[in-house]
Amino acid sequence: MTKRIRPGAAIAVAGLLATATACTGQPSGTPGFAGRHPSAERGANGAGAGGAEGAGGFTLLASGDILPHSSIIDRAAADAGGRGYDFRPMLKGAAPAVSGADLAICHMETAYGQEGGPYTGYPSFKSPPEVATALRATGFDSCSTASNHTLDDGAQGVGRTLDALDRAGVAHAGSARSAEEATRPTLLRAGKDKDAAKVAHLAYTYGTNDVPLPAGRPWAVNLIDRGRIVADARAARKAGADVVVVSLHWGTEWQDGPDDVQVGLGRELTASGTGGRPDIDLILGTHAHVPQAYEKVNGTWIVYGMGDQVAGAMTNHEGVQDPRGNESSMGRFTFAPPARAGERWVVKKAEFIPQWFDPAAGRVVSLDPKSPVTAGEGGRLEEIRDRIHRAVLSRGGGQDGLVAGR
Repeated sequence: MTKRIRPGAAIAVAGLLATATACTGQPSGTPGFAGRHPSAERGANGAGAGGAEGAGGFTLLASGDILPHSSIIDRAAADAGGRGYDFRPMLKGAAPAVSGADLAICHMETAYGQEGGPYTGYPSFKSPPEVATALRATGFDSCSTASNHTLDDGAQGVGRTLDALDRAGVAHAGSARSAEEATRPTLLRAGKDKDAAKVAHLAYTYGTNDVPLPAGRPWAVNLIDRGRIVADARAARKAGADVVVVSLHWGTEWQDGPDDVQVGLGRELTASGTGGRPDIDLILGTHAHVPQAYEKVNGTWIVYGMGDQVAGAMTNHEGVQDPRGNESSMGRFTFAPPARAGERWVVKKAEFIPQWFDPAAGRVVSLDPKSPVTAGEGGRLEEIRDRIHRAVLSRGGGQDGLVAGR
């Protein structure tokens, strides 16, 4: 993790057990499905959510790192007007797209501190649990919680984080409070109908900043291991998943392109299949701080890195303030059901949505060219948007149908 500049719903089902650098599912008693039907809810923007495109299909949206540095915590305190912390206003700019998807996935990079604090930013994060409430209000259904900061406050931090997400109604994948919880895939429904698609969300991290796994709790956070990921994906499929989504906290900070490890592991994971069907249907990357490419590999979309959705102003490894740390994309994928049972659900539309986090105002800003922009920021935002486009499309995603979304 590079240093930041501080500016002044469960349906019970039995038998769902799975086989189980620097920055750098559910309570154990309730196995089954989490998630909601967004058309019945409202996001932080107050707009009703949309539904899947086409009968039986669904849209899945994913966003980058939520990384509350000290300046972010201060902003949330100010937005709460002296009554705790309110992270909803800073996420409001993302809410239309998030709540408009049938399923929305975030990356919660940090651990939560105890109620009332103290809360800290870099280098050892303890974030206010009110973040979870804001994530739900924005429209997120599930968050990956495996990162290099998962163990910043040990096992108790893992427990507080997952407890807060549970209270807010946000599912999670990547860390666990018990061995049993760690072996169970997070399964989400992409709609309220009983026949809606079932989506498994799995998550892993490259490491934990050299913090050892808690004594007697080797399952506290999922570490990247190709064999383990494939085994978990196959177990999720056996548990009923129509679509398997894997979140990976990986890559090299400040590098616009994926590194050799990302490219190699991505190829191996997307090449893995069972009975003629891929084991993994979508890979979502985080960690690098900057937007990276989307690429279709072996017929499967990989988002190497989405960038930071929420983070303070930052300096890179050369000690230079780097505005790319507040640039990101959200990926939106529209899945269509197979023609025959047992075949693959196909991504019929792949989109990326560029966005910018204004560290001075503490707000997510839409970079949709048709959306109004902050007065005097038009040219600057166009430059940011163009830079995100270049990074996202740098590995030929456009040739496979990837387009900018709204």
